[in-house]
Amino acid sequence: MKKTFAVMIAGLFLCCVAAVSAHSGSHEGGAKFTKHFKETLFAISEKGQVSFEVLLDEKEYKIGKNMIGIVVHDSHDEDVEDARLDVTVTGIAEPLKVTEKGGGLYLVPGAGLPKEGKWELRIAVKKKQIEDGALFVFPDVLQQRMPAGKYDTDGIKGQK
Repeated sequence: MKKTFAVMIAGLFLCCVAAVSAHSGSHEGGAKFTKHFKETLFAISEKGQVSFEVLLDEKEYKIGKNMIGIVVHDSHDEDVEDARLDVTVTGIAEPLKVTEKGGGLYLVPGAGLPKEGKWELRIAVKKKQIEDGALFVFPDVLQQRMPAGKYDTDGIKGQK
């Protein structure tokens, strides 16, 4: 009886380990992403692996002067930490310097970003099995702000 119980426990443990290690970081049915603030920009990445919430000022969250903040969450709506972010802007040859602050928050110096005209902000993230990105087209994205709430990849439907 004890051997049978031990075998059952070991089997259950191996199933759990296999399920956790099989997670690819890619979009799974029913994935929800949270937009936390009102005045931020929000996008679910191209492959649905992560969401990006871009804080443009300090109105809702202290990020520092002349900074933009980028909050990154995975398909389980958890903070993505210790990732590599590449942030590029139309007209600037080199990727912008990114500093991780913790809790899924990354900071990028805002000095030198275009203030007028049409330009693009591309964010790419890489961490283990996560490799994805999103594009924010200015000034269009400023007119399409979504309210805070839960969103999914199927048409970015709000679930307040």
